[in-house]
Amino acid sequence: MAKYFDVHPDNPQRRSVGQIVDLVRSGGLIAYPTDSCFALGCQFGNKEGLERIRAIRQLDDRHHFTLVCHDFAQLGQFVYLSNTVFRAVKASTPGPYTFILPATKEVPRRLMHAKKKTVGVRIPDHVATQAILAELGEPLLSSTLLLPGEEEPMTQGWEIKEALDHVVDAVIDSGDCGTEPTTVIDFSDDEAEVIREGAGDLARFGLG
Repeated sequence: MAKYFDVHPDNPQRRSVGQIVDLVRSGGLIAYPTDSCFALGCQFGNKEGLERIRAIRQLDDRHHFTLVCHDFAQLGQFVYLSNTVFRAVKASTPGPYTFILPATKEVPRRLMHAKKKTVGVRIPDHVATQAILAELGEPLLSSTLLLPGEEEPMTQGWEIKEALDHVVDAVIDSGDCGTEPTTVIDFSDDEAEVIREGAGDLARFGLG
């Protein structure tokens, strides 16, 4: 049965944040809110957690997983950015964007796109999630909480607890959460290509 954490949206309780991070470090899989919608997340190096996310979402090896980072400095450890892409990404973070970029050697091969050797990265603009990431000290390996056959992501903590009680280890509820997934921009060839139009504004990239 999943633990349920009711985390204050503006002043996350340190005790709750610590318990969530302990759970993640011990191999747990969490459902947590972001500035776009809920996501599934586990520790960066958690192989079993990766497979659990694949199973819940019924994903194949072409799916881009996302490294959800605390800040731009952390993001830069895991992807290569040209000067042009650096400026575009930095100006758009934190925010509801996922960027697909060439992965550095810090990223395990199993997390990369099988052929392109790329990985998704993002920095959420969400107080509770930022508190968790700051305490964790490394990215969360994540994927949007969109269940097979569903067109809309799940957005209510209690609803997620009911649906995923026996397949995740914790649900973090921090009040209202967005209903749209992130906008996904592929910058792997230096040119912005829209993979998914979502919560982010495309105009800032000269698109849309």
